[in-house]
Amino acid sequence: MSDQILPKESKSYWRATNDLPLFPKINDNIETDIVIVGAGLTGITAAYLLSSSGRKVTVVEGSRILEGTTGFTTAKVTAQHGPIYQQLITTFGEEQARLYYDANTEAKEFIKQTIEQLGIHCDYETMPAYIYADTEVGIEKVEKEMEAYNTLGIEGAALTKDTGLPYTVKQALKLEGQGQFHPIKYAKALMEKAIENGVEFFEESRAKTVKSNTVELMEGQLIRANKVLVCSHFPFNDGDGLYFARMHSERSYALASIAPTNYPKGMYINVEKPTRSVRTALGNDGKRYLMIGGEGHVTGRFEGDTNENYETLAAFGREQFKVKNYDYRWSAQDLVTLDQLPYVGAMTAGKSDVLVATGYAKWGMTNSTVAARIMADLVLERENRYIELYNPARSKLKKEDITSFAKTNASVAKELVKGKTELVDLKLEDIQSGSGDIIMMDGKKVGAYKDDQGKVYLVKPACSHMGCNVSFNNAESSWDCPCHGSRFSYKGDVLEGPAFEPLEKVEYVD
Repeated sequence: MSDQILPKESKSYWRATNDLPLFPKINDNIETDIVIVGAGLTGITAAYLLSSSGRKVTVVEGSRILEGTTGFTTAKVTAQHGPIYQQLITTFGEEQARLYYDANTEAKEFIKQTIEQLGIHCDYETMPAYIYADTEVGIEKVEKEMEAYNTLGIEGAALTKDTGLPYTVKQALKLEGQGQFHPIKYAKALMEKAIENGVEFFEESRAKTVKSNTVELMEGQLIRANKVLVCSHFPFNDGDGLYFARMHSERSYALASIAPTNYPKGMYINVEKPTRSVRTALGNDGKRYLMIGGEGHVTGRFEGDTNENYETLAAFGREQFKVKNYDYRWSAQDLVTLDQLPYVGAMTAGKSDVLVATGYAKWGMTNSTVAARIMADLVLERENRYIELYNPARSKLKKEDITSFAKTNASVAKELVKGKTELVDLKLEDIQSGSGDIIMMDGKKVGAYKDDQGKVYLVKPACSHMGCNVSFNNAESSWDCPCHGSRFSYKGDVLEGPAFEPLEKVEYVD
C-alpha cells in the first residue's frame, strides 16, 4: 500500500491538532502532600479534583505530558463499553453490574458538567452509541446485552437495524445520550485550572520505585509525600500487588480521514472479532474527520508485519466509506484485568497511602474519571459508593478470574520459553532500512534496527522487566514485549511499562 493512502509516520489526530506547554524536569529532591505519578487523563483529573483541597499537589510524568494513552484513544465518553453488562451480571451479580453502569454514567455527566462550568472548548458532542452485529452469533450477543440492559433498568436503549452506517448490520443496540470529545483539549483545560490552583507539573521525570511514601526517580531524585497516586497506565511499581500477573496488554490501531458528506451520526463498535470502531470528530479546520479503529492483538504477539493492521483498516474504510487516503494513523495500548473491571484503590491491602488506577481496557475516558474521583475521595476521606467495586483487593478470586489468570500466565511462560529457544537465521545485512528484527551476531541474539539513512541501532532483546525476548513492531518502530506489554523505542528507551529500565545497548562497529 502506497504512502499516498497511509501516512508514513504514526501520529495521533488528537496530538497533532493541539499544542501542549513544556514543563520542567525534576532535578532535586522535593517534598509534597500528594504526588501523582502519571499525567494522563486520570492523573490530571485527580490533580484538578485535589487542587482546591488546600494540599500541595505535585504531578510527575516519565515522558511528555499527555503523550501516553490519553493522546491515542478514540475518546468515546460513554457507559456502553461493548457487550459488557451480560458478563458483569454473570461475574458480579446485578447490583454490582448496575453500579458499574452508574459509575460510568456519573463520570460522563461529570465530564459534561465540567466542560460547561469551565467553558472548555473540546468539541464535545452528544451522540448515541451503538454496539452492532454482523453475524448470527453476534445477533445473539447483542440481544443478550439488551436483556442485560432491561434487567439492570438501563434507560434510553433499544434494538435497531437503523444505525446510520453506510453498510447493513444484522442487529444493533443503541444507547441514547452518550458523548464524544477531543481528549487533549479537555485534559489541557483541566491541567490549566489545576495549575491556577497551585498544582505543579513536571515531565521527563520517570519514577522507579515507591518505598515508605517516597518515590525514587530513575536519576535518583526523591519525592517525599503523604499520599502517592500511581496513575502511570501500567503501575511502574507493579511488583506491589503483582499487577503484571493480573493484567494483559493489547494494542489496537486507528486511522483518520476527511469524513464523507453523509457521515454516520453516532459512535459504533461491533461485537465480533476483528473489532471495528467508528466515530467522527470536528476538526480545528472546520472539517469533519472519520475515525476507524480496530485490529487489536496482544502486545508483541502479532504474527507478521504490524503495518498489515493499518492496511486492513484502510481497506475497510475504502470498501465501506469510500475513503481514498488517510491523514493520520496511530495505535494505542490498553490494559485488561482478569475480571474486566479496573483496579482502583490501595495498591496493596492495608497500605492506604499508595493508591493505584489501572486496567481500563478500551474504555478509559469514563473509567479514568471514575478512578480520579475514587482516588480523590480516598485521599480526602470522603464516601464513594464505587470504592469496593473497583478495589484492587476485591473479594476472593472467582472461577472466571482463576481461569483468566491461568491462561494469561501460561501464555507468558510460553512466550518466555519461545523467545529463548526460537531459532534465528537473520543477519544484519538482511535488515532493510526503516525496519528491525532479531538477528544473530557473534553467536548471540541481538535486536537490530536500521533507520532510513542506514544507521544501525543494536540492543540486547531481553526485556528489562522480566527477561522475555522482545519483538520488533515495524508500524511504530518499537521493541514490544510479548509477556507483559513493555515497549521500547528502536534505541531501547522505555515507551510503556511495566519496565522502567531501558534495553541494554550493544555497541556497533561498522
